[in-house]
Amino acid sequence: MSTATLSPQFPLAPYKSLANEELAARIDDVRREFGRKLLILGHHYQQDEVIAHTDLGGDSYQLSQMAAAQTECRYIVFCGVHFMAETADILANRPEKLAERHGERVTVILPDMAAGCSMADMAAIDQVEAAWADLGEVIDTDDITPVTYINSAASLKAFCGRNGGIVCTSSNAKAVLEWSFKRTKRVFFFPDQHLGRNTALQLGITNEQMPVFNPFGGDLGGNSEAAIENSKVILWNGHCSVHQMFQKAHVEQFRAQYPGIKILVHPECPQEVNDLADVSGSTSKIIKTVEASPPGTKWAIGTELHLVNRLKQQHPEQEIHFLSPVVCMCATMYRIDLAHLCWSLENLRAGTPVNVLEVDDDVAKWSLVALERMLEVN
Repeated sequence: MSTATLSPQFPLAPYKSLANEELAARIDDVRREFGRKLLILGHHYQQDEVIAHTDLGGDSYQLSQMAAAQTECRYIVFCGVHFMAETADILANRPEKLAERHGERVTVILPDMAAGCSMADMAAIDQVEAAWADLGEVIDTDDITPVTYINSAASLKAFCGRNGGIVCTSSNAKAVLEWSFKRTKRVFFFPDQHLGRNTALQLGITNEQMPVFNPFGGDLGGNSEAAIENSKVILWNGHCSVHQMFQKAHVEQFRAQYPGIKILVHPECPQEVNDLADVSGSTSKIIKTVEASPPGTKWAIGTELHLVNRLKQQHPEQEIHFLSPVVCMCATMYRIDLAHLCWSLENLRAGTPVNVLEVDDDVAKWSLVALERMLEVN
């Protein structure tokens, strides 16, 4: 991955003191000036005031696909986190898209480079490569399919591409695992252990067949040789800091307090929560489930706070609760605010774009291989 940032014509600090109303007006000025050449993407977990200024909203991969399909777009400003902007760059600037534009790249900007992902950061490429070598001392890595969740760095997607592996989303994880087991005996799943476990359990794989590899756990990630030899899915010791917060006790409290309530959670939640839920699914599935439900339905939803609050506002005909007494919002998503968005857009207009994200050619090439395998599964 590489980034390119010119010295900004406009420093960030003054933007932080501006009222949201002024920032909003200035953002809209830039949007009108650029027209269809500019796409502002907003992930579902963004703050409402940011979502109000986006052209497209959705899940991370869905947004990247939609943006890459736009023929007039030349600038993408991704209100999300780092790995999402990487994926947008990979898809928007893949070889056939560059050929259509006669070599002209789409510039991808992340308004705040500090907007990362704690889950993605739990699996660094050197750790995964070291784990792969470690596993190879006990089992044949030719008989393992590496699977990385879309919520990962481009370097991990490229690792999967080089090693016969694949990318998955929370929507297609089951299909991806089924594809993998048609090819090899085992899967190495990273970085989110909960999505890997909850999905594999649907395929009849037991917890005993799913050792967790801890990169700080010593030899074999803290596992015995027997545990690795008997494995079907080797899980990485990673998790989402938001979804990890939901607990079995929260489900039990809501069921006791609100008779007839339904529990709706994301599969990044721990198994003990996922097993008790009435519905488990991706962010898109959570939204569609609420949209399709009749008036009077009661929900306790286990996912990011901004999304739950937005669903509550959009569906007053239903009773929607947040499945935790503790505030669980994505702190890194929260870093993108109107000040950063306005600052990045006005510098783009001035010809001094900030926080331009460009994935290295070799990493992009192999990441695309893994992503295209995923599309074939769909």
